[in-house]
Amino acid sequence: MARCCSQAQRMAACIAGRPGVGSCCGGWVATQMVLCPMSRHLSTFPDPGLVPAGHQRSVETVSFSPDSRQLASGGWDKRVMLWDVQSRQMLHLLVGHRDSIQSSDFSPTVNCLATGSWDSTVRIWDLRTGTPAVSHQALEGHSGNISCLCYSASGLLASGSWDKTIHIWKPTTSSLFIQLKGHVTWVKSIAFSPNELWLASAGYSRMVTTPVWDCNTGKCLETLKQGVLDVAHTCAFTPDGKIRQISRTSKSPRDPQT
Repeated sequence: MARCCSQAQRMAACIAGRPGVGSCCGGWVATQMVLCPMSRHLSTFPDPGLVPAGHQRSVETVSFSPDSRQLASGGWDKRVMLWDVQSRQMLHLLVGHRDSIQSSDFSPTVNCLATGSWDSTVRIWDLRTGTPAVSHQALEGHSGNISCLCYSASGLLASGSWDKTIHIWKPTTSSLFIQLKGHVTWVKSIAFSPNELWLASAGYSRMVTTPVWDCNTGKCLETLKQGVLDVAHTCAFTPDGKIRQISRTSKSPRDPQT
């Protein structure tokens, strides 16, 4: 089940599903997306807003735009759907991937949406064009499915893959800026530091480690170790530049400079 949240409007999105065949882990077939305001107390949650059903198979990724006005969803039907959060209506149906879609992220300007697929490509959709046609460009270079995507504040795009590598792209020129190698398992999560000098990543490993990379040289500056047998589900930088690993036994944020 996919899930994400928006800090701008304090909204949460998740996928309501049912057991079924044809999803990635013999798991869930999405039936509806749910949007609801987040609250400190579950008892104060208002009735959630149900997004009209649209996907035909399991939904694997949902992402809010930076302004929280749009929500993108993608999954095993090879389609990307762009939704208006306020009206809960579909704005665009984006078709072009040749296989299931696993990851997505909006550009800081909200002009573009990046999606990653099991077809080993990243596609960047230009959302400035009108309905129904939305142009896109394909970024090729990975040899495995694209498991995670992350835009930097200035518009660089990082992609993590099952091929155990990370690519940092310059979307404006459709060119590869640098490739990061060193993971021994597939890359599960990536995050740019606020100053864009570093990139943190988490691989699907039982020993929680978070490499911190120099975005200009591609070198691994250090590897933060949590020292427990658990999987790091995601990694993120706090606004003051510290790294946060999210796992079942998460600890306090670490400063990569110390």
